[in-house]
Amino acid sequence: MSDPAHTPVLLAEVLAALEPTPGKLIIDGTFGAGGYSAAFLAAGACVVAFDRDPAARRYVSSFPGADQFRMVENRFSAMAEVVGERSADGVALDLGVSSMQLDEAERGFSFMRDGPLNMRMGADGATAADLVNEAPAAELARIFRVFGEEPRGRRIAAAIDRRRAEQPFTRTLDLAEFVEHVLGGRRGAKVHPATRVFQALRIAVNAELEELEQGLLAAERVLKAGGRLAVVSFHSLEDRIVKAFLAERSGKTRGVSRHAPPAAKGAEPSFELLFNGARPPGDAEIAANPRARSAKLRAATRTAAPAWRAAA
Repeated sequence: MSDPAHTPVLLAEVLAALEPTPGKLIIDGTFGAGGYSAAFLAAGACVVAFDRDPAARRYVSSFPGADQFRMVENRFSAMAEVVGERSADGVALDLGVSSMQLDEAERGFSFMRDGPLNMRMGADGATAADLVNEAPAAELARIFRVFGEEPRGRRIAAAIDRRRAEQPFTRTLDLAEFVEHVLGGRRGAKVHPATRVFQALRIAVNAELEELEQGLLAAERVLKAGGRLAVVSFHSLEDRIVKAFLAERSGKTRGVSRHAPPAAKGAEPSFELLFNGARPPGDAEIAANPRARSAKLRAATRTAAPAWRAAA
C-alpha cells in the first residue's frame, strides 16, 4: 500500500485530531508516500488524496478501489473544486518536501546527494536552476531573505550573480559548495551553510506559501460543520501562516500576520481550535525519525458558519 519504510510524522496525533471512522470522507492533501492515507483507510474512512507530484502514483497500485480511495494528481488548493464544498469530514496537510523527494538525488531537493538543480514538486514549471541562473540578483536576495530567513542573502546573491556569468549552476552539490565557500565554510556549525538557501529556492520554485494560503481557504470551504483540519508544518514560515489563519478564523484575533489569507471583517468564526498552540512530536518519535524534530501540528474544528469571503 504505502511505502513500508516511510512513517508519517505525528501520525498518532493527526489520527486523534481527525478521528477517521467508517462513513467519513477524509482529504489527504499531501499524499506523498501514502502513510496518512493508509492509516485513514485502515480506520475505515474513505479518502481522496491529492499530490502534484506524478511520482506519488507509484504508491497507489495496492490501495482500494474508487469506492474507498481516489488519487488526484493536483495541488491541494483545488480540493473544493474537485470534491465539492461542505463535503469532507477531515482534511490533513503534511507540508513541505516529502521524504521520498529528499531521498531521490535526481529530484534535486537535497545537497546531501549530487543531482540536477531541479526542486520541482510537480512535472512542469521553472526549476531551481532556472531561478538561480536567470533571476535578477535583487530577486534572489529577496528570496533568500524572505523564504530562507537567510541574513546574508544579499552577499550570496551577489556572488551567484558573478559566478553564473562565467559558469551556470546545474548541480546541487555545486551550488551547496559554492554557498558554503561564500559564507566562509562551516566553522563547526551543525547545520550546512546552504540549508537556508536550498529551503528558499524550493519554496520559491513551488510557490509553497501561496499554495498553503490557498489550501487553507479551500479546506475552510470543503469541510462540513464539525469536520476537522489538521496541519503539520516544518518551519516557521509555514507555521506562522497556519497559526495566523486559525487564530483569525477562530475569532482569537484579527490581522495577525501579513501571510494570513485576508477575509471580510465581522464574519462569524469558521473554526474552533481543537487545542491551544502547536503540538510537537515526542522524544521517541524524534529519536526514531530525526526529520520530525521541527514538526508542529495545529488542528481545528469547522463550525457551521459560512466560509469567510476572501478579499481580492
